[in-house]
Amino acid sequence: MGVFVMPSLGADMEAGTLVEWMVGPGDEVHRGDVVAVVETQKGAIEIEIFEDGVVDSLTAAVGQTLPVGAPLAVVLKPGESASPAASAVSAPEPAPEPAPEPAPPPVAETASVAPPPKPSPPQAGPKIVPSPPATTPGTPPPASPAARAYAVAEGIDLSGVTGTGPGGVILLADVAGRGAPKASHAKPESPMAAMRAAIAAAMSRSKREIPHYYLMHSVDVQAATDWLEAQNATRGPQDRLLMGALFVKAAAMAAKRAKGINGHYEGDRFHPAEAVHAGVAVALRGGGLVAPAIHDADTLSLDDLMAAMRDVVFRARAGRLRSSEMRDGTITISSLGEKGVEAMEGVIYPPQVALVGVGTPLPRPWVVGGQAVPRMVATLSLAADHRASDGRLGARFLLEMETLLQEPEAL
Repeated sequence: MGVFVMPSLGADMEAGTLVEWMVGPGDEVHRGDVVAVVETQKGAIEIEIFEDGVVDSLTAAVGQTLPVGAPLAVVLKPGESASPAASAVSAPEPAPEPAPEPAPPPVAETASVAPPPKPSPPQAGPKIVPSPPATTPGTPPPASPAARAYAVAEGIDLSGVTGTGPGGVILLADVAGRGAPKASHAKPESPMAAMRAAIAAAMSRSKREIPHYYLMHSVDVQAATDWLEAQNATRGPQDRLLMGALFVKAAAMAAKRAKGINGHYEGDRFHPAEAVHAGVAVALRGGGLVAPAIHDADTLSLDDLMAAMRDVVFRARAGRLRSSEMRDGTITISSLGEKGVEAMEGVIYPPQVALVGVGTPLPRPWVVGGQAVPRMVATLSLAADHRASDGRLGARFLLEMETLLQEPEAL
């Protein structure tokens, strides 16, 4: 028997709100299955389970806010039966309405021998748990935090949305991708305030606790630009590759060879990672940033990596990322795309030990064969943790990226 707990979805997460169960008691689950949706400061995250078994009981109710490590469910291993101890951890039942207090006995009209007792100070009556009120005109319909934030960001009027959650609660899936927003005269509070606070807390901690060092290196990417143009000339729009995929693949392959750049610093020591799970920074609509991990990015073909990048960008902006994507990153790559600036310095996302920044490729005079010629040049930057590596290893990492980008057909 195992207890499935609220996972940590980042260094800045302390608690999460359970907004949806995807399984129930008696359901069979397998490693990697999505079993719940949890609302965090960075949006709604799909929570995966990491063992095979059968759900014995749910120990948390929808709407509860629970700290990291709090029990969510009891899962029995294959062939295992529930133990008596499991019954102690059962799903919380709604509080029953207390029975009305009996009326006090009538007081006799005749005088009593003893004087009546002094009346006790008034006390609060029993707490009655009311049923959810029906939605009335002008009252916002019940909705999960993720659904409300998405609706505010996209200008969607929830009064016209039918909820599919418990008791008709509107879930994120009910509003994601809906049509044109309705006009609203109210000035809503920014839904990104909590995310901004979470990002600020994580980055402040990073700069306070991690001894950063920074390196920058300008790289000739003309060969990669020419190869990419030739590749895309024969592809449809949906199959075209972006330069960002080449940068992510080169960074992942270089990280595989530079062990001190890829991994986590936890428990006062560095833990190098065998696999490279590349976190890709994604800017969200309305503001905010997340960096979901693409697993084993160094082993994916460019086509598969491009498909994975499109997928995580779409799901990040729809608020449907998975817990493993938020937790498993071993290095982060942040690219400014084709309309950014030429260089950037990043802040490491703990417990990772490195962040790669990629500036926008721009035409620059470059010396080739003893002559100055125009070439597309990109500035790569590395923010790294001095507890895990030093400038020599960091420089080797950037030079390895440069070498890989010179032969894009080998990526």
